[in-house]
Amino acid sequence: MKQELWKMTVLAIGALMASSTLTQAQQNCAARDTVIQRLASAYGETRQSIGLAQNNTMVEVFASSTTGTWTITVTNTAGRTCLVASGQAFEQLAEALSTPAEDV
Repeated sequence: MKQELWKMTVLAIGALMASSTLTQAQQNCAARDTVIQRLASAYGETRQSIGLAQNNTMVEVFASSTTGTWTITVTNTAGRTCLVASGQAFEQLAEALSTPAEDV
């Protein structure tokens, strides 16, 4: 359950970043198939989570447990995918949610 919360948090952050930086990131955009193929071949990244953001844009998190790299992308309805953020030290978490009686 915590893993789902983590995924939703990452997607929410990605959506916020996407809405504020999508215009700036236009130079980091290409056809979705091209971007996915590049993330897989160059970094070993595969899709870890997905969600919908503003204007029916799709936010995806790609990551590699081998290399530790991660990338957040946003794809518009025309199929153009833009890189929004990327980094290192990706970890997949499976934490349990705290109960209401516990401090969060």
